[in-house]
Amino acid sequence: MVKYTIQRLLLAVVTAFIILTATFFLMKTLPFEKPVGTTEAIYAFYQNQVRLGYLVDLPSLDESMGECLWTFTDSAKVVHNFYQKSSAEQYAVWITGLLTRFNWGTSTFISPNVDAMVIIGERLPTTIKVNIWPALISVPLGIALGIWAALKKNKMTDHIISTVVMIFTSVPSFIVITLLMLWLCYQNRVLPSQWPSQNADAFTKFKGYIIPTLALSFGSICSYCRFTRAELTEVMSSDFLLLARTKGLTRSQAIVRHALKNAFVPILPSILAEIIGLLGGAMILEQLYGIPGVGRLYVTALNQKDYNVLMADMGFYTLIGLISGVFLDLSYGFIDPRIRMGARK
Repeated sequence: MVKYTIQRLLLAVVTAFIILTATFFLMKTLPFEKPVGTTEAIYAFYQNQVRLGYLVDLPSLDESMGECLWTFTDSAKVVHNFYQKSSAEQYAVWITGLLTRFNWGTSTFISPNVDAMVIIGERLPTTIKVNIWPALISVPLGIALGIWAALKKNKMTDHIISTVVMIFTSVPSFIVITLLMLWLCYQNRVLPSQWPSQNADAFTKFKGYIIPTLALSFGSICSYCRFTRAELTEVMSSDFLLLARTKGLTRSQAIVRHALKNAFVPILPSILAEIIGLLGGAMILEQLYGIPGVGRLYVTALNQKDYNVLMADMGFYTLIGLISGVFLDLSYGFIDPRIRMGARK
């Protein structure tokens, strides 16, 4: 397990390096977005980019450097001509800052000259708070429905649960969100149509969680229900469960002592991985409901062409995805000792 763990971690690091490198150079193929605001603010932004190592400040025009991004004459009559460095030079600066100082660059439009990871950190708590309640509801409810459907296999209860699960699985998440907002927010006006502000009262903030909780719970409940039903149904038809029944165990005893225990081996790692995945947020929901989380930040950075924040957000999602994958693979061995024994053989 130690050797396998090291291999998986090294593979995750290499994968992250490849994804982020490719993303960086693709970002640099996009045109440079010049900042807006007062002259002093624009000059401060360009000076900061020079200090970070992405731009160069020359006293005179130099055609060999490409297009001049901005020319400014300060109060001392000194001329500043700002040029971009080559993509390779910018990448060397960026990867060095990332590895030595965990510096992802600064924002250009969302919060000018503010570190991109600081912006993500400010929005991360909201994303976690919004996503934690659907997880607490969907995990027990989805597993309970899956167990119920498996125990009532091929009966009316199983057919009803499977049909409802199939319907909600087939409907895209943004359709569910839109219908909930249309019904509960605009037609009946029982819930706020947008995420409550920081100044709202406690009851209004509580009502603000209802739409995200319902919207995010449907898909997870259906997923857990289908997964649990499939695993438990397979275990209940296995030979070892038949042997347990022939030794005198009742059906309920065999299910509780043996079937559920073995069926949960692949289910528990997926639950643990989803808990880590909560940090990723729900991009569509946050955008439609106005939730100031990391998912909405990604869309905002893309629309405003704030490439440094977009790059940091992309790195954040990459990190969450890789950590979830590694944790999912390793958790199988910790939950089921037979997997560790098989690895030794």
